[in-house]
Amino acid sequence: MRSFGKWLGRVLVFLVLVAAAIYFVKREEITRLLAVNSLFAEEKIVSNFSHMDTLFLSAEVPKGESPASPLPQGVMMEMPEGFDTWLTARAVTSFVVLKDGGIVHESYHQGTTAEDRKISWSVAKSYLSSLMGIIVDEGLVNLDDPVTKYAPILEGSAYDGASVLNVLQMSSGVTFDEDYLDFNSDINRMGRVLALGGTMDGFAAGLQETFVDPGVQMQYVSIDTHVLSMVIRGATGRSIPDLLSEKIIAKLGYEQSPFYVTDGEGVAFVLGGLNIRARDYARFGQMVLQEGSYNGQQVVPADWLAAATVPSAKTKPGKLHYGYQWWMPKDPREGEFFGIGVYGQYIYINRPAGVVIAVNSTDRKFKESGVTDGNIALFREIAATAQ
Repeated sequence: MRSFGKWLGRVLVFLVLVAAAIYFVKREEITRLLAVNSLFAEEKIVSNFSHMDTLFLSAEVPKGESPASPLPQGVMMEMPEGFDTWLTARAVTSFVVLKDGGIVHESYHQGTTAEDRKISWSVAKSYLSSLMGIIVDEGLVNLDDPVTKYAPILEGSAYDGASVLNVLQMSSGVTFDEDYLDFNSDINRMGRVLALGGTMDGFAAGLQETFVDPGVQMQYVSIDTHVLSMVIRGATGRSIPDLLSEKIIAKLGYEQSPFYVTDGEGVAFVLGGLNIRARDYARFGQMVLQEGSYNGQQVVPADWLAAATVPSAKTKPGKLHYGYQWWMPKDPREGEFFGIGVYGQYIYINRPAGVVIAVNSTDRKFKESGVTDGNIALFREIAATAQ
């Protein structure tokens, strides 16, 4: 019996040593996986959303040498009745309103500050849309081409047969479960690939199922945006952070360099991993409001933005409308569109009113019925009253 006890003790010591060795080798991956599992936890979400570079691999998007572009102080506006209640209910962390390029409201909440680089989530898709517009204008990508022309790794995958335009309009027909509340959904499996240092390109190429032919129906599939980055990278031979820096960010006069969360190969998580200061989100929105012009230069082609920000995808009746990685309200109005991300991230643009609204939030109730409609209604009220 005593011999068995010694043997068992040695086995336990051996197992502890093995576990310690595994942790030493894989500690970064384990730490990132734990971060994924607690990313949206109530007690951590505010800090997490402002410090993603401490949780995941990341790559800087250099802002360039230019000083911050001016955002003149406008007449600070009186916010609508119930605004403070809305801020609390929607767990807002930053709220910036521009009217004709000047700040008419700026506030920070839940202990966050103007210096925080806050996660965009799917607002990042609208940034990539603008980059795609530049690449198309340069003649490097044709929207009618199959995505496999630029990303051969997708041959034989669910994306084989889809055009760049199909994917741009979220109409690839690829089966992808976007349920953030389901541990086993595709979007959460993708998150674990990211955390463990896997390859996003490989994840996209591994998708095999479609539910409809490409171009027949719009269905929101976040991995579509990653495929767009594969197209851009294949066409240019360059990384998204480098391209976004040169083509857009360096021309906007940002206060601080943004960063992307990346996968294990250093590839940017373009569908939601961009992290930017609140005022800098507003600067991007102002450029788009001005039909792609900013600081005296044409940053994004005006004709691209005109096509990207109107309903063109085949959305279902009664739903928000969609263009080229930009959203429009259920009752679309000329010159009104927005980027939107989970948990309450927005860049809302109302061109006729000359208003840009940049919002960051940690709204764990963002999927509840009526929340998005209520947010858009508030933004419209602010746009109508801003002076």
